[in-house]
Amino acid sequence: MEPENISDIRGSSLRGSLKLSVNSTKSIWRNNGMEIFSRSSRHEDDEEALKWAALEKLPTFDRLRKGLLFGSQGAAAEVDIHDLGSQERKNLLERLVKIADEDNEKFLLKLRQRIDTVGIDLPSIEVRFEHLNIEADAYIGSRALPTFTNFLTNFLETMLTSLHILPNQKRKLTILNDVSGIIKPCRMTLLLGPPGSGKTTLLLALAGKLDPALKVTGKVTYNGHEMNEFVPQRTAAYISQHDLHIGEMTVRETLEFSARCQGVGSRYDMLVELSRREKAAKIKPDPDIDIFMKAAATEGQEANVVTDYVLKLLGLDICADTMVGDEMIRGISGGQKKRVTTGEMLVGPSKALFMDEISTGLDSSTTYSIVNSLRQSVQILNGTAVISLLQPAPETYNLFDDIILLSDGHIVYQGPREDVLGFFESMGFKCPDRKGVADFLQEVTSQKDQQQYWVRRDETYRFITSKEFSEAYQSFHVGRKIGNELAASYDKSKSHPAALTTQKYGIGKKQLLRICAERELLLMKRNSFVYIFKLSQLSFMALVTMTLFFRTEMSRDSMDDGGIYAGALFFAVVMNMFNGMSEIAMTIYKLPVFYKQRDILFFPSWAYAIPSWILKIPVTFVEVGLWVFLTYYVIGFDPSPARLLKHFLLLILVNQMASGLFRFIGAVGRTMGVANTFGTFALLLQFASGGFVLSRGDMKKWWIWGYWSSPLMYSINSIFVNEFDGKRWKHMAPNGTEPLGVAVVRSRGFFPDAYWYWIGIGALIGFTILFNICFNVALAYLNPFGKPQAMIPKNNEDAKTTSDEKEQSKSEGQSKKKGMVLPFEPHSITFDEVIYSVDMPQEMKDQGATEDRLVLLKGVSGAFRPGVLTALMGVSGAGKTTLMDVLAGRKTGGYIEGSIKISGYPKKQETFARISGYCEQNDIHSPYVTVYESLVYSAWLRLPHDVDEKTRKMFVEEVMELVELTVLRSALVGLPGINGLSTEQRKRLTIAVELVANPSIIFMDEPTSGLDARAAAIVMRTVRNTVDTGRTVVCTIHQPSIDIFEAFDELFLMKRGGQEIYVGPLGHRSCHLIKYFESMSGISKIQDGYNPATWMLEVTTSAQEMMLGVDFSDLYKKSDLYRRNKVLISELGVPRPGTKDLYFDSQYSQPFWTQCMACLWKQHWSYWRNPAYTAVRFLFTVFVALAIGTMFWDLGTKVGKTQDVFNAMGSMYAAVFFLGFQNTASVLPVVAVERTVFYRERAAGMYSAFPYAFGQVCIEMPYVFVQAVFYGIFVYAMIGFEWTVTKFFWYLFIMYFTLLYFTFYGLMSVAVTPNQHIAQIVALFFFAMWNLFSGFIVPRPRIPIWWRWYYWACPVAWTLYGLVVSQFGDLQNKINDDETVEQFLRRYFGFKHDFLGVVGVVTVAYAVVFAFTFALAIKVFNFQKR
Repeated sequence: MEPENISDIRGSSLRGSLKLSVNSTKSIWRNNGMEIFSRSSRHEDDEEALKWAALEKLPTFDRLRKGLLFGSQGAAAEVDIHDLGSQERKNLLERLVKIADEDNEKFLLKLRQRIDTVGIDLPSIEVRFEHLNIEADAYIGSRALPTFTNFLTNFLETMLTSLHILPNQKRKLTILNDVSGIIKPCRMTLLLGPPGSGKTTLLLALAGKLDPALKVTGKVTYNGHEMNEFVPQRTAAYISQHDLHIGEMTVRETLEFSARCQGVGSRYDMLVELSRREKAAKIKPDPDIDIFMKAAATEGQEANVVTDYVLKLLGLDICADTMVGDEMIRGISGGQKKRVTTGEMLVGPSKALFMDEISTGLDSSTTYSIVNSLRQSVQILNGTAVISLLQPAPETYNLFDDIILLSDGHIVYQGPREDVLGFFESMGFKCPDRKGVADFLQEVTSQKDQQQYWVRRDETYRFITSKEFSEAYQSFHVGRKIGNELAASYDKSKSHPAALTTQKYGIGKKQLLRICAERELLLMKRNSFVYIFKLSQLSFMALVTMTLFFRTEMSRDSMDDGGIYAGALFFAVVMNMFNGMSEIAMTIYKLPVFYKQRDILFFPSWAYAIPSWILKIPVTFVEVGLWVFLTYYVIGFDPSPARLLKHFLLLILVNQMASGLFRFIGAVGRTMGVANTFGTFALLLQFASGGFVLSRGDMKKWWIWGYWSSPLMYSINSIFVNEFDGKRWKHMAPNGTEPLGVAVVRSRGFFPDAYWYWIGIGALIGFTILFNICFNVALAYLNPFGKPQAMIPKNNEDAKTTSDEKEQSKSEGQSKKKGMVLPFEPHSITFDEVIYSVDMPQEMKDQGATEDRLVLLKGVSGAFRPGVLTALMGVSGAGKTTLMDVLAGRKTGGYIEGSIKISGYPKKQETFARISGYCEQNDIHSPYVTVYESLVYSAWLRLPHDVDEKTRKMFVEEVMELVELTVLRSALVGLPGINGLSTEQRKRLTIAVELVANPSIIFMDEPTSGLDARAAAIVMRTVRNTVDTGRTVVCTIHQPSIDIFEAFDELFLMKRGGQEIYVGPLGHRSCHLIKYFESMSGISKIQDGYNPATWMLEVTTSAQEMMLGVDFSDLYKKSDLYRRNKVLISELGVPRPGTKDLYFDSQYSQPFWTQCMACLWKQHWSYWRNPAYTAVRFLFTVFVALAIGTMFWDLGTKVGKTQDVFNAMGSMYAAVFFLGFQNTASVLPVVAVERTVFYRERAAGMYSAFPYAFGQVCIEMPYVFVQAVFYGIFVYAMIGFEWTVTKFFWYLFIMYFTLLYFTFYGLMSVAVTPNQHIAQIVALFFFAMWNLFSGFIVPRPRIPIWWRWYYWACPVAWTLYGLVVSQFGDLQNKINDDETVEQFLRRYFGFKHDFLGVVGVVTVAYAVVFAFTFALAIKVFNFQKR
């Protein structure tokens, strides 16, 4: 092999590879010294043989584009691979892989056989990691909580540390501790370990994707090559545990996009060589395999064929054309999303796969079939795979060849699956018979669970740490063998040249651009609603503007008239500029997916940035066109067509410039909060220094650069020149020396010369290009915000000793029952013939359903008793959660029939909510409170009010013990999947929150879903402890392992369609259940050690019913079991003598005032610890105050001409608008999150809606007050308004209530809309209206009579009225020859000083009205559908 050629082979593109010297291609794929004698595998007829002969005569390039496709009659037809239709592809795959589980292996073996026949070697990758150490920095204890003060101190501390003034306060946290190992090709490796053991970090390290902030030592090599010698992101694929997809694309589109971006890798080169050798050896391949391979190696086709194949493998072919969906769009299920994430990387040519928890949300059979098909492709096609799974079922576990077991950053074991139990037995730990090995491995290293597996009865047990295990492993025979292999370094010359990719991207630049543009276009089509909505909003605003500046009312006689025209033009510019605001949200919405795809090198950032700019240009034309052609002539601008077109062109550039700016802000901000804040600030600077709000002559010299660099200034100047240079403005101004138009432009401080129009156009084009380049740069170099910070408890060492002591005291005190501080009454719940139905959905009526109602539960009966743990099971869609919601009274719609009784008395929801608890499947908690606070809050509102505080606190401590949360008492809850508690800790918190209410009956919806075996065991232990206190507990459960399943006492099994098929006791090792089903004829016996839960679901599927010709629910209704249950229901359905029906003297356990205080207390902590909201808003206010103060420096003192009044009013207008907008925008997401928590807490009967609204409204007051005071003092002093007590008081008073009503307006808009996106759209719409009618653009006397009512309804108009009048309304100094300031205000604006009191009252009234509307809306609207 000639080494000098290797580099060009690797560097070659697909087409380029053909131009390579053929002998180098041969040398890659040749398996030297092998002579091949081959026979064709099929006997074909002459005609087919002739066709093959014809194909073989073609030159290589053409030969690779043609193949033989068999039609339905079996006759072969020659096809061009580029023109394969979708039906032909479908038939081809049907023939190759009919049933994924069965035929995939045969298909892959055929492929492999074809390659082996001519002696081509497939590339393979061996990954080694040696002495890998990874460390991170983290804060300790309460310093890790993000409070308002911590935020500011960390901010300063980081600055001082980077200047080396302060020592670093963070503590080192070791994630991986000196780990080494080898991952071999053709073997499946399973990565196991408890949460937080470093699995994800190890996978990221192997795939070359570690966060650069981590400190890494040691090395990872592929085939002996270090990471910098090739492109690891394209050689290896890392599949993340988070599913990030664009919701508006279908599953097939998502995978096709991915396949096209990743290209075909070395498949094409291999095919060239394969085809050449087959020709030389006279071998005819299987035509189907031939077409598949050719299509898979041809650009454009690989997307289709490979995508179809992967969809089939992952079982996604049923939902291939369904939208992926997100929180706004109904899409595929969570399990399907997980598989799309996996498929996205499988369609590419990567050889090494690193998969992180790909089984979350999948049932065990799906996981099994996916892992099985991965195993086939890894073993047959020489792949390399490391897969970490949470709870692998035994049958899935047995598919793997090697196991890596991680614990606390140490590798405890790495090697063949067969030897792993032997290793632990040599340490003295044995896996029990009925226990999955994977579960055993995860528990044996954990402190709580280790002891139960100790088998050396003669020695005393002591806890063996991960470090000790890891040291013992080094001397175990498997460990020694790996150590020896690592000592001998990999021979680089053995590495297959095609194994490692050295090109950065999979395809050429042109194609990358084309693919990204096609996707962008598709997304614009799918998002057409947004554009239609924006257009209708724009048309509405255009109609308002037209009627406001109606031409009959618009004369051209005086300077004042010019001012009105100037206002109309200014508004046109601002309207078209702000119309692009939605770009921020749309950019940020797609960023997470963009970062994922950019980091795995799907495309460079420019390929993403260019289409998102260019494709939006036509939309701009439509939007601006609509605006201009509606308003231009109606307002009565200059009639000449040339000026109309110039006006149109200018506004198009304004829109383009603004879109570019907003996209750039979105890409730099990266989260809505930051982007809105910085975006608003950037706009404020543009706005204030644009020359309209503050004229150029009054600009301070330190701000004049802002004037020259504000795009708004160029836009306004151009549009003014275009209009005021026209014929109609040529007549002389009254008592002036120049034409009126020139005078108007000059009075505003702009340049009246005609060539300024073209200067403005040039500047806008420049800004547009500049902003789009900046957008691209931001995309290329910035990374997503915020890795979740690990929190290290301060007293790590003490925690360990105490937990050991606790273990001992626990074993002694086992006889004492837990949870006895507060007494409770045990209650049973019985239900007889419960039927639940909903209105027939429209889709099903369209399908031809005739009934009015869809029945979800068909006459279900049963009884749940105290001290008995019942499992509610069934396939998905059997109605488990529905039944539970009906019993718990959580349904908001539908029809319920049948009887439900509590201890013999009919159930009433009001009283029942007080004695029952409901743990929802998704754990909804306020993110910014700690675990302890969540519990105290729940206990405070739900325990009877005669329980004093001391008892309450003791009870909370007790529950924390029971649920094992004591260690986490001061941990922040956080947002799921982003920061804070892990899934399993969240689950336990959900249970604890219900337990502190001291309920008698608890419902739990899937308490173990999404947890690994160890976490599930902890949660189940919690549940078991709860039942043992004598409470009634019912759990729906999805796929329990043996131990979890056998922790239950009784089983309630349902089949699809909402009917019960087994209700009764499980028995020891599920004997009763097994006996019941095995007694039926035709049902297969359970194998030894097989999971009874899995077996039971397998034998009762609807497929089995059809095979046996029985209906399991009928069989149950005929059994003794059913009769026994009916007797039990009738016994429990009669009240016991001496008992009373449940009765409480009030609906809620606490009086109204206590509810208010509790809500306020929780809101206080939520706000204090949410600096992203409170601190950012505060800093923003300070910056705005400084900006406005320095811009309008000392303007309050001089009131000598009308422009001075305009300037002062401009300062107020800009500040009110931008601060108000910021307050509204930033409060939306905060309330949206709190509202979901509110729904859960209100359903639990903790409080009514008003106390919640009270808390939310009251907590804003002090924060807004601080904001108003800071702003008021800064600005008042810097602008230099008159320092009298009354004037200052009025200024503060009006500012405070203005900011308050803006904030409450935000609260209100969330409360009346289903989600924050719609709330934002609604809020923005009203802002545009308020802006127009604020009295700054058009003063009230000039508003046509038919719009004047809206001026009085506009809150901003009142604010400006108050601010201006309180400062200037009583000034008597002359402003021009014949009037004083007071007279000018009265004539021009219609402002009277003696009206100030009314203005003050109205401003307060707005705040009160918005707050009350919020409270009412929260009470009346419920957007949660159940």
